[in-house]
Amino acid sequence: MPRPPVHCATMLNERTIRYCRACGAAVHYVVPEDDNRPRATCTVCATVHYENPLNVVGTVCTWEDRVLLCRRNIEPRRGLWTLPAGFMELGETTAQGALRETEEEAGALVTLDGLFAVLNLAQVGQVHLFYRGQMQSPQLNPGPETQEARLFREDEIPWDELAFRTVQHTLRRYFADRHTGQFGVHTIDIE
Repeated sequence: MPRPPVHCATMLNERTIRYCRACGAAVHYVVPEDDNRPRATCTVCATVHYENPLNVVGTVCTWEDRVLLCRRNIEPRRGLWTLPAGFMELGETTAQGALRETEEEAGALVTLDGLFAVLNLAQVGQVHLFYRGQMQSPQLNPGPETQEARLFREDEIPWDELAFRTVQHTLRRYFADRHTGQFGVHTIDIE
């Protein structure tokens, strides 16, 4: 007997694909042969369209003992603080995307130290990947998506003004690791 499909709530309630990207005909959600969950399938050319999580990539970058944060100039959460991060683009690695986002949002040039956190947000279909990095200089030149970019010591972090839970979880683990002098890679499921 086939296993029942497993879905997150968002995917059950929102069907985001309505028309075939190959021919433009309407799609319907059916379980294709040799699959175990409904997929958007073209009613004319039978192309199967998959809906997969989006990758958000960013950095926890530092200058001396301070961490870089950006005050958002865009929704969602305009005016709140975040780590420099954004959606990964086609044709780039996760590390390249993290560096690009850091330069675009903060104007910071960074050397990466390695992957630090992988955060799974199944309800919204996202995976966030944060790299640790060292700023090459304290110079900041925020782009249009950022109202202000600033370096914070641990005791200055505006915890009540952080835009996302992913940022809060990442920063808490970063400071905990920094206190022990041992940086690991953290996998976090956020519900």
